[in-house]
Amino acid sequence: MSNSTDPSAAGAPRRPAYWNPYAIGAGLGILSWIVFAVVNQPLGISTSLSAVSSSCAVPFLGSEGVAANAYWKKTPLKLDYGTLFLVGTFLGALVAALLSRSFRLETVPAVWAERFGAGSGVSRAIVAFLGGALVMYGARLAGGCTSGHGISGSLQLAVSSWVFFLTLFGAGLVTARLVFGPTRS
Repeated sequence: MSNSTDPSAAGAPRRPAYWNPYAIGAGLGILSWIVFAVVNQPLGISTSLSAVSSSCAVPFLGSEGVAANAYWKKTPLKLDYGTLFLVGTFLGALVAALLSRSFRLETVPAVWAERFGAGSGVSRAIVAFLGGALVMYGARLAGGCTSGHGISGSLQLAVSSWVFFLTLFGAGLVTARLVFGPTRS
């Protein structure tokens, strides 16, 4: 006889299994060693993402406009370790979400809807796009992203990366508090 409050009972909502953060951290450390040994480069994707964005800019700027851009001249789109890592990051996240049964398509995440209302999702998409553009601009300005500085640079004990990582963490805490308010127990 099954208990209706038992989460394993048929038809009952099931909480997705989440990945162990300690195992993921150890895996990232091992991956960093492997990447350094094989391609002699740190983990990082913001440079490759910037290069890929040049192909997205072609419909707006034209091929000549992209070719004339000083940044894209310096970091042209090419199939290399960084581009493969960028694609692998997306595919890895997709596989992880599917395996944990937490994958779902949603226009407005529940945490956003709880704080700001469900709306049409357009305002959420605009805020997400602007936030992503700001983070990407900052990553390129700093010469690295959260994976480049926060993981690879921290593993190498680079002072600039530790300053970046701690500042990012602190700013994230303050921003979450401002945007979503105090946590509820």
